[in-house]
Amino acid sequence: MTTDEQVRVEARDGVQVITINRPDQRNALNGAVAHAIAAAVDELDADDDLRVGVLTGAGGTFSAGMDLKAFLAGDVPLVEGRGLGGITQRPPAKPLIGAVEGHAVAGGFELLLACDLVVAAETARLGVPEVKRALVAGAGAALFLPRRIPQAVALELLLTGDPITARRAAELGLVNRVTAEGGALGGALELAARIAANGPLAVRVTKQLARSAGDWTTEQAWEEQAALVAPVFGSEDAIEGATAFAEKRPPVWKGR
Repeated sequence: MTTDEQVRVEARDGVQVITINRPDQRNALNGAVAHAIAAAVDELDADDDLRVGVLTGAGGTFSAGMDLKAFLAGDVPLVEGRGLGGITQRPPAKPLIGAVEGHAVAGGFELLLACDLVVAAETARLGVPEVKRALVAGAGAALFLPRRIPQAVALELLLTGDPITARRAAELGLVNRVTAEGGALGGALELAARIAANGPLAVRVTKQLARSAGDWTTEQAWEEQAALVAPVFGSEDAIEGATAFAEKRPPVWKGR
């Protein structure tokens, strides 16, 4: 386990757990946290033994967003070319799951939009209150929330700044699973294990396709998919998957 004063990074059976560790500041984001998260997801993508990432917060809360005191002092939680928290503009290539206890608001909510899946405790609250402080949710929420949920609902969240419950977020499709209080990380690790059991090349390319397809025309989408999928179907893992199925045994992935 790698431990930083403000971010903890741990590997658990092929799953990388990144924990924002500023509970006294409700895990508010500053420059050090952003760069540490960026370094962690770089490690996630580079290490063949890591299949999935889980992002969470210490002390019973996910993140209250940007540290406004640090912001006033000139410390912004941005990484050039990568966005808020080091991931909102350029998420990792491998799957990333958000595990939410307590509040995930403002920039904390925008970190969740950069995650592929979200598990939240039933007591969690999610929202984008930037307008209440005469700010704009400029780290992804104003751009991408209307793509994820009906525009009128997205506008209600963005323009009122009022939070929603984990249950409501699940109804809207922003949260995959709702757990009992204190169970978000466990639920995220269970979901991560199910993903990590699958062929790593196939998982990575599937995420790339799903994340990119909305920016492509229909014709371009088929062309891009053909180019990305061909190496997967020709991989050793694809042969292993078929062989393991025929032999009725668990597959052993090589990632190639």
